[in-house]
Amino acid sequence: MSFVTNRMKLAIEWAHCDPAGIVFNPRFFEFFDTGTWHLFETALGVPKQQLTKTYKIWGIPLVDAGADFRIPLAFGEDAEMESTVSEFRRSSFDVVHRILKGDKVAIEGKETRVWTGKDPANPERIRATPIPDEVIAKFKRA
Repeated sequence: MSFVTNRMKLAIEWAHCDPAGIVFNPRFFEFFDTGTWHLFETALGVPKQQLTKTYKIWGIPLVDAGADFRIPLAFGEDAEMESTVSEFRRSSFDVVHRILKGDKVAIEGKETRVWTGKDPANPERIRATPIPDEVIAKFKRA
């Protein structure tokens, strides 16, 4: 099954870089987070700040992440990031990110996130909740 892919341009700024002028690796995880939220906004047609209200969820917290760093990105360079859900499960899902430098894959990343709501037994806590079928359907490509 194939899911919607969101693409976004990345302009590498000095604030993203270490003293050598290359992107400090933890910054890529910030890019991935941004890519995930933009992906959801694109697929669901709901502004990211309205996602929790529209779907009555607490959020989509990150529970696992990883990356494969192949080609460094430096201050002043442009790149493009592709983000897509690779798998939906009952209450969790995986998002893969590819950051391209020209036509080469510079970084590949993966996140696992959980669809969460308030725990009815204790509203101060959150718990995993099933991802609605309507949400998954909006991610499916025709």
